[in-house]
Amino acid sequence: MSILTDTTHLHITTWVVSVILFLVAAFMQRDSKGRKIVHMVLRLFYVLIIITGLTLFIEWSSADPMLYGIKFLLGVLTIGMMEMVLVRSKKQKSVTMFWALFAVFLFATMFIGFMLPVGMDFF
Repeated sequence: MSILTDTTHLHITTWVVSVILFLVAAFMQRDSKGRKIVHMVLRLFYVLIIITGLTLFIEWSSADPMLYGIKFLLGVLTIGMMEMVLVRSKKQKSVTMFWALFAVFLFATMFIGFMLPVGMDFF
């Protein structure tokens, strides 16, 4: 198994775990200690997603720099929307737009990610 395959699997694992942690945190009671802990663990996973994504970006961006750059940007925007939903909901502010943007950015990121040479051949 190559280092590239390991990095790809680690990247996929980190974003899958992050989405699960995000959904758990989003549906927990707003001011609970558990939600705060899950949110802090989720922030750690944000860092892991960015590190593994950056590693893949550096390794593969020469193949198609524009597409990899767009995917990287969409991934960061997805993380941003996850954070906005959690922070704004804690402050009891409206999060409907951020949920919608999260869904759009997540779908777009996954679509482009799976199209790339390192991704799976779904499309």
